[in-house]
Amino acid sequence: MRTTRRTALALAGVAAALVAGLAGCGSNNTPSTTTKGSPAPVNTKVGILLPDTSSSPRWVSADPTELKKQCTVYKLTCSIDNANGSATTQQSQAQALINAGVGVLLLVNLDSGSGKAIETLAQQHNVVTIDYDRLTAGGSASYYVSYDNVKVGEDQGTALAQCPQVKGKSAVNYVDIDGAATDNNATLFAQGYNAVLSKQAGWKKFAEQSGNWDAATAQTVFTTMLGQHRDINAVMVANDTMAQSVINVLKSQGLAGKVAVSGQDASAGGLDNVMSATQCFTIYKPVAGEADVAIKLASEILAGKKPTAPATTRDPTTGREVPSYLASPTVITKANVALPVTDGYVTAAAVCPTAALVKLCTANGITAR
Repeated sequence: MRTTRRTALALAGVAAALVAGLAGCGSNNTPSTTTKGSPAPVNTKVGILLPDTSSSPRWVSADPTELKKQCTVYKLTCSIDNANGSATTQQSQAQALINAGVGVLLLVNLDSGSGKAIETLAQQHNVVTIDYDRLTAGGSASYYVSYDNVKVGEDQGTALAQCPQVKGKSAVNYVDIDGAATDNNATLFAQGYNAVLSKQAGWKKFAEQSGNWDAATAQTVFTTMLGQHRDINAVMVANDTMAQSVINVLKSQGLAGKVAVSGQDASAGGLDNVMSATQCFTIYKPVAGEADVAIKLASEILAGKKPTAPATTRDPTTGREVPSYLASPTVITKANVALPVTDGYVTAAAVCPTAALVKLCTANGITAR
């Protein structure tokens, strides 16, 4: 599942056929001028399917905002739907967008099975699909736009081993709380951090279980783990939402800040926890690294181009090499905790909503306005 890079990649014949059929997919036949020298597309319609509102704040604010911005830049008519955690709803949304004549469909699947069905339907209607953030295993997407998710996991593992609660210890007991088993990203994250942590001298993994990207599930899972293993030194948690649940449990036991806790997504809550030292770090994946690339790619496809991706990602189900655009993540600790705010990824108001947090933000270089 490791990504391989190359400088030139020809699209498969199927993808070429899909692109060739785009002209008949939409009702908007008025040529328009796109930015950055792209030819004017005949069809300007893009459908965007987001997964839920609970697993990460990004699906509520960061991604929709940046995607809309880029759609305006490229003069595309974009429809953004959120499935609210329901694969059935997402499939209905996909059908409606295809019926409305979209030429490109960006998909963040809820699971690979339902994602594959959506991509098959799109292919039948000559709609090009782009896997956005998550690869649809066994699917037929023409492109995959995401971060290097094995690298994300490796960065998580490396950063956890450097947390002050465990750095220099000759023996460290830890547990893993993974993302949803239905999400290929969760598999890649775990592949990355397990590869790193398994090589740390003196580190012993007591347990590993999915938290399903769900706060309540993660809390139940960690409560059980801590009950069985009181001498846990570190918790490898796949994202900030679940990390908050772990921290809540640790607080109830007087252990917050004494146990190293990881995270991901650079959420407002995650940054607060990093500043308060109850969470060692989070992983920052600027949404522009995905949204800007995906919408530009969609505009080029709609203009009849056949873009050459700089990388490929192997589909773990079929072995197909999917043309990929993969960005690099950034580890956020107290040393650079202000970066996601200064970048505009998250607002100072969201990170510093109370007087106590304003004081903490100011001490860490975040100016609340």
